[in-house]
Amino acid sequence: MFFRKKTQSVEWLIVFLGNPGPKYASTRHNVGFMTGDKLASKLGVSVNRAKFRALTCKCSIDSVPVLLLKPQTYMNLSGSAVRQAMDFYKVPLDHILVVSDDVSLPEGKLRIRRSGSAGGHNGLKDIIEKCGGEGFPRVRVGVGGPEYDMVDWVLGTFKNEHADIMDNALDMAADAVQCVVTEGVEKAMSLYN
Repeated sequence: MFFRKKTQSVEWLIVFLGNPGPKYASTRHNVGFMTGDKLASKLGVSVNRAKFRALTCKCSIDSVPVLLLKPQTYMNLSGSAVRQAMDFYKVPLDHILVVSDDVSLPEGKLRIRRSGSAGGHNGLKDIIEKCGGEGFPRVRVGVGGPEYDMVDWVLGTFKNEHADIMDNALDMAADAVQCVVTEGVEKAMSLYN
């Protein structure tokens, strides 16, 4: 008699939004991916397993099992990867934590919310459409408002002192993700907003 190996469950999907490939690696639109790399470094893991049209890593944050997920579908189609992982692990919408850039926040500022609209962010919009609504928490990392064309702005890189500001913000965002998982969204909001 054969038994299927039971899938080890995860309690949280932590989704880091960005665009794949070296061309986009250090752009404002990839602060989600950069936060994922910071968190992975803090946890001593690598987000490098190809699954669900994403790079993934199953690990724990203070004994809470999580899946770190960096969709490789390009930003505007992120919901496809998230939906596959959500269905596979049967994670409810309110346990999908999404980290993204935000042009409406000053550079380096964080905003954590329990739910909400896409706010013009196409990655969030696709997740909302494909995963069943707006009821998922998110950590938004401010990249400042555009000084020129929006597309050129979000696909631009951080220079000089802006790189230092963002490095600190990414470190705080990684800590905020851990706080959401271990202490809840409200606590993370009070500490990091």
